[in-house]
Amino acid sequence: MKKDAKIYVAGHRGLVGSAIMRMLKKEGYTNLVYRTSSELDLRRQEKVEEFFEEEKPDYVILAAAKVGGIQANDNYSAEFLYDNLMIETNVIDAAYQNDVEKLLFLGSSCIYPKFADQPMKEDYLLSGKLESTNEGYAVAKITGIKLCEHYNKQYDTNFISAMPTNLYGPNDNFDLETSHVLPALIRKFHEAKVNDEDEVVIWGTGKPKREFLHVDDLADSLLFLMNNYSGDQFVNVGVGKDISILELAELIKDIVGFEGEIVNDLSKPDGTPRKLMDVSRLNNLGWKAQISLEEGIKDTYEWFKQNY
Repeated sequence: MKKDAKIYVAGHRGLVGSAIMRMLKKEGYTNLVYRTSSELDLRRQEKVEEFFEEEKPDYVILAAAKVGGIQANDNYSAEFLYDNLMIETNVIDAAYQNDVEKLLFLGSSCIYPKFADQPMKEDYLLSGKLESTNEGYAVAKITGIKLCEHYNKQYDTNFISAMPTNLYGPNDNFDLETSHVLPALIRKFHEAKVNDEDEVVIWGTGKPKREFLHVDDLADSLLFLMNNYSGDQFVNVGVGKDISILELAELIKDIVGFEGEIVNDLSKPDGTPRKLMDVSRLNNLGWKAQISLEEGIKDTYEWFKQNY
C-alpha cells in the first residue's frame, strides 16, 4: 500500500481498530478515513453505500464488530449474530461495488469447532460443532470469511481474512458484564487490591487454556498481510502458545500486586477446553509475534490505571 493511499479503518475506536490506526500512523500512512458508529451505522446498507460512494477508499480494514465474552455472547446471541452479519455484509459488498483494491476482514478464533484438534489449523473450519455459548458470533464470522472467498471467486476481488486469537491491550473493554477474561481479571485484581479484599473469584475450574495476543502485535500482522498476502485462504494470527486461566490469573495477580487468594466459582462455565492457533502459515509468510504475555499485561495494566 502506498503511503498516501486512502485507507478506511472500520471500527477505528475499538480495541483492534485503534491499534491499527496507531500502527498506520506510525508507519507513515497519511490518508486515513474513519467514522464513529454514531456518524455511520454499518448495520444500515443505504448509509454504508452512501459512505463508500462519497469516499471511494482504496483499501478497507474491517475491524468493526459487536464483541464480548462468554456471558455477553450467551445472553445477547441474536444481537451478536444480526449486528455482525449486517456490518460485514454491507461493508464487503460496498467494497466490491466501489472497486476497492483490497479488503481485510477480521474474524475470530471462535469460528473453530468446540473440540477441534489442537493447535487449530485453518483447514479445521466447519469440521465440527461450535461452542454453543458463542455460536451466533461464530456463525457471523464464518459468513464473513465465506463472503470474502466467494466474492473473490465470482467477482475477482482481492479480499482476505485474518483470524486472531484472544486479544488484549490498550482500549480494551474492562466492563465485568461484557469483557473477555484477561481485562476482566485485570480489573478484578486491581479493585480487590485497592479495596483491600481477601480474595478474587474466577469463573470455573481455571483449567481451560487460552492463547493471548497483544493488539499491537495483531495490528503489525495485519499491515504485513495487507502488503504481503493475497488469497482465498484465511490466515490464523496468534503467538502459537497458550496458558491456563488459573496461570493467567496468577500472572495478573503478581503484576497487579494483589496479596489475597484466588477462588474458583465452580457454578460458572469453563467454555471451550482449549483454543490454541496453529500459526505456521503466517510464520512461513514471514511474520511472528514479538510482545511477551508478561510485557503485554504490564502495558495493558498501566493503560487501565491511567484511563479507568
